[in-house]
Amino acid sequence: MKDQVQYLFIDFEFTMPEGRANPQGFFAEIIEVGLVTVIGEEMNDQFSSFVAPVKFPQLTERCKNFLHISQEQVEQGMSFSELVSLLSSYEQKCPTTVVTWGNMDMKVLRQSCQRNGIEFPFKGKLIDLSMEYKRFFGDQNQTGLWKAVQAYGKEGTGKHHRALDDAITTYNIFKLVEKDKSYMKNHQPTTIGERIDLSQVLNNLAL
Repeated sequence: MKDQVQYLFIDFEFTMPEGRANPQGFFAEIIEVGLVTVIGEEMNDQFSSFVAPVKFPQLTERCKNFLHISQEQVEQGMSFSELVSLLSSYEQKCPTTVVTWGNMDMKVLRQSCQRNGIEFPFKGKLIDLSMEYKRFFGDQNQTGLWKAVQAYGKEGTGKHHRALDDAITTYNIFKLVEKDKSYMKNHQPTTIGERIDLSQVLNNLAL
């Protein structure tokens, strides 16, 4: 398996301040993880868990209402160090490319690792699929995850803002974008000779 490339589709949900503006000292922490591993275009593994926040363990009402997550659920979740250990284990199996929708997942993970004195778990390639989508379709603004999948005439998996459902939806968009990229790469534009029967044109000119 060492020579195979593994894709790891990840989505995190984070803590939120009570108001729109971040109070002084507040920073987002991971409270739910969902991930899907894919090897050779086959879904290999799924994982979902709540994660107990370290610095701000008490969830705000806004956070609980928006994500439909309870205080009890996160308190019973895995620790942040257990999460990082789990993520590290995937890359140890074979070369891994991590795919997320947006840059917040890896940004918050990296910052949380720094704050907790833990090594960032990934050394391989990191892909922000929302930027790939933006570049491919020429959008000026980044598109939300579920809006992107609906643009393909599809629907997201499960419920939006649930980590595993969003990770699976990210994988589904990845497959659609890669299919379009493959089509564009292999599609050869028709030549003028294929559009017009040049033999007829030359015959007419000879008359």
